Formats: sequence, C-alpha cells, structure tokens
Amino acid sequence: MLERFGRFAFAAIAPLFLFGCILTPGKFVSSLTINKDRSFTFAYKGEVIAIDPADEFSKGLKSKDKGTDDEPKSDEEKLSFAEDKDEDDAKDEDPELKRRAIADALAKEAGYKSVQYVGKGKYVIDYAISGVLYHSFIYPYNQDAEVIFPFITVEVRNGNTVRMRAPGYANNSDTRNKNGMGAAGGGDGSKFLDGEFTLDTDAEIVSQNNEDGATKKGGRSIIKWRATPVTKDAPSAVLRFSK
Repeated sequence: MLERFGRFAFAAIAPLFLFGCILTPGKFVSSLTINKDRSFTFAYKGEVIAIDPADEFSKGLKSKDKGTDDEPKSDEEKLSFAEDKDEDDAKDEDPELKRRAIADALAKEAGYKSVQYVGKGKYVIDYAISGVLYHSFIYPYNQDAEVIFPFITVEVRNGNTVRMRAPGYANNSDTRNKNGMGAAGGGDGSKFLDGEFTLDTDAEIVSQNNEDGATKKGGRSIIKWRATPVTKDAPSAVLRFSK
C-alpha cells in the first residue's frame, strides 16, 4: 500500500523536477573575465556530477517503505509485486543511459572542448566560451540535456551594469532547495564541491562579497573564491561597464 502510494505521490510532483538532470561541480577550476567594453570569457575545467532528482526522490520513498509489513500475501499480489520489481530493476539501468546521453548533448554545444563521461554520474569537462555582454549568460544551460541548476549567472542590467552570481559554487541550502538540489533521498550535490573560481576584470567594481577583496594586477582587479562543502555564500559581484 505504502509503495503504491509512494509511486502515486511521485507521479503527482514529478513535473516539478521537469524530468531534468541536476549538474553540480566536483573538483574544478573556473574563471570569468569581464572587460569594461562588455567582452567576456568564461571557462570551466574539471569534474561535473549528475544528479537525477526523480531518481533521488524515488530512492527516498523506497527507504521510507523499508521495514513495513505490507508484503504480498496472495498469489495475485505476489505476481504483481514481482512485476513491479522487474520494472524497478529495469529503471535502475536507465540513469547510466541518460547520463551518457547528457554527455552527447553537451558535446554538441559550442564551448565544450571535451566532455567525457567516466561513470557513476561523473563527467570530466573542458569548457570555454567568449562573447559580448549585451544579453545575460547562464552556465550550464542545455535544452537537450534538460539541465536545471546553473553554476553561474551573468545578468546584464540597466545603467551599464552587470550582476554576476555563482550559486553552484557554494553550499547555500536555501538556494539549492529552491532549485531541486535538496531533493528527497539526499540529492544535495554540494558535498562534491572542491574548486576555485576567479573573476578577472578591468570594469568598475560596484560591489562584491569576497571578504579578502580584490588584488590589483596591471590595471585589472582579480577576485578569487574557494568552493567547498562548507562554503555558504555564493560568489557575487556587480560591475559597471565603460559604456
């Protein structure tokens, strides 16, 4: 009974997960260069971990159902139970197929120098892209892979300013829960965080949240943030362009 109710509950809220996949950083080095003329370059090199929120939710339901006395008793119930188990076992194979498909989808996107799936939800990625900030930028974002949670957002605003925030490079539980990172079953990917993010700019720094501030080098400002499972504040800054 509980197991069947669990499947019904999951079916009811599954649309909230968009049937997508959450990608979260593992060991990495990342950088964002923003120039006062609006040109920019973003780079990410290292591990990316895939978490399927639907899979994590179903695991949570199964763990809650363990230890119940709701075992099949009649022959009909036993047959139904066996069929359900076979379906569950078949579904257990799907995550690997989906994760390999994600690698294929990402590899087709501009900016990916290499995408290697190494198993158990882990990818090794080398990504870099350049452009001009007349519009906002989000990474990662891929419709084919149905990626949900962005590592970094760069939002172009009025007044020749741009706001950068990197929620993927911190363990902010409120932000991650809003985006599905705290899915039932322990889907919080912040435990994998181990990296460094660098902002390099010659634009005016209106505000930033690194307590060590910026270092100066050749007329440019450089800010470095560490990303670990205990990092609470996501890197953020507001810059002003020259025009």
